[in-house]
Amino acid sequence: MIFGKIDYINLLPFYIFLKRELKNSSDRAVLEHKKGVPSKINKDFKKGKIDAAFISSIFSKNRKCTNLGIVAKKEILSVIVCPGKEKEDIESNTSNILAKILEIKGEILIGDKALKRYKEGKDCVDLAYEWYKRYKLPFVFARLCYKKNTKLYKNIEKKFLNSHIKIPNYILKRYAIRSGLTQKEILHYLSLISYEIDKKASISLKKFIRLSKKRLKW
Repeated sequence: MIFGKIDYINLLPFYIFLKRELKNSSDRAVLEHKKGVPSKINKDFKKGKIDAAFISSIFSKNRKCTNLGIVAKKEILSVIVCPGKEKEDIESNTSNILAKILEIKGEILIGDKALKRYKEGKDCVDLAYEWYKRYKLPFVFARLCYKKNTKLYKNIEKKFLNSHIKIPNYILKRYAIRSGLTQKEILHYLSLISYEIDKKASISLKKFIRLSKKRLKW
C-alpha cells in the first residue's frame, strides 16, 4: 500500500491511527516517504504514484472514495482569505475554488501556516464558516480515495470512525513547536473537524462540486 501523506495538523489523528494499523516497518516507511501538499498529492494520485490518499474534494469526483474526509462542522481556521493582493495558495485546489464561489478576494492560505496567521488576528476570513453561513451546511475539504482494494479501505473507514484517538503528548509538543500554536490550540482546532462524511456533508459536497463545475481544470 502506497499512501500519500499530507502532513498537516488536521490529519494527525488519522495518521496516528494508520501507523497503529500498519503491521510491518516497510509499510510504515512507505507512508512516511510519500509526503506532499494537497495539490501535489492530487497529481501523484492521478498519475498512479500512490494507491490512496486524502485528496481534494474538487478532485474526488467520479473516483473510488470512502466516507472518510476532512469536514469542517462550521469554522475551520486553517482555510482563510486575508487582506491584501489577490493570491491563490499553490498547495490547494479546493480552497482556491471555494474562495471564487464565495466571491471572497485576497490572499488564500491553507494548512498550518493559515492557523498561525489566523491566530495573529489579521482580519482574515474563514472560508468554511462563510460557506456554513450561506448554506447552513458543513464543508468537505478532502476525501479518502483509493485506486483498488475497496474492502481494505472500507475496513479502515469503519475502524477509524469507531476509534477514539488520543494524541501522545510528545507528538502534540512536536507539532506545537513546528506550528507556533499551543497544545491547547491544536486540540481546539481538531475539535472543529469531523472525519465522517455523513448525509449533510454529502449534500454539501455535491453542492460544492455543482457550483464549481465551470471552474474545473481537469
